[in-house]
Amino acid sequence: MKSKEIHTLLAAAKEDGWVLEPQAKEICRYAGLPAPPFFVAASVDECEAAAKKIGFPMAAKVVSPLIAHKTEYQGVAINIVDLAGMKDVYQRFSSLPGFRGALFEKMVSGVELIVGAKNDPQFGPVVLLGIGGIGVEIYKDTALRMAPLRVDDAEEMIAGLKGKALLEGHRGATPVDRRALVETVRKFSELAMEISGFFESIDINPLFCSEEGCFVADARIILK
Repeated sequence: MKSKEIHTLLAAAKEDGWVLEPQAKEICRYAGLPAPPFFVAASVDECEAAAKKIGFPMAAKVVSPLIAHKTEYQGVAINIVDLAGMKDVYQRFSSLPGFRGALFEKMVSGVELIVGAKNDPQFGPVVLLGIGGIGVEIYKDTALRMAPLRVDDAEEMIAGLKGKALLEGHRGATPVDRRALVETVRKFSELAMEISGFFESIDINPLFCSEEGCFVADARIILK
């Protein structure tokens, strides 16, 4: 874990009160949590550079300190297949409140999970693992443990999910990389402990897991 780089990013985000997605993903990477390649375009002219770096198809998200829930502002686009589509998305995002740029990233797929942490005043970071995506608040299929987590703790959290069959190859699907998921949960708990003096909550939703591993598709850190 690259502690110095993580704390530098946290300090830079203090004025906004939370760590926006691009910086939150960088923090995840410094903690050993893989994220898809991405490029933040600060002008429409930078879309071409993003296309060359990322390739198609790609997804896009608005970057704004005033928008915590991007889907509520239609600040997410997927399956962008050409430069014209990128520019259209950029122009649409640019009219949203607090716009700072458009994050373009490689499309990833898999089972959608959520990994999160709350900073309990008495017990410190408490880690959550659950079936993720837009239905997370409806199904509430989650498991909780106090950080830091051992491998056995992560395994127990996975086993406690009602939707664990989705991870094991439901109806002929390929099972996810179980070892990668366990390591992701464990390393996430280490990150929560590392920055416990700074955050109120951390959310990775979704975390896409497949046979190829687990990837942070969206991340947000709310600061104290």
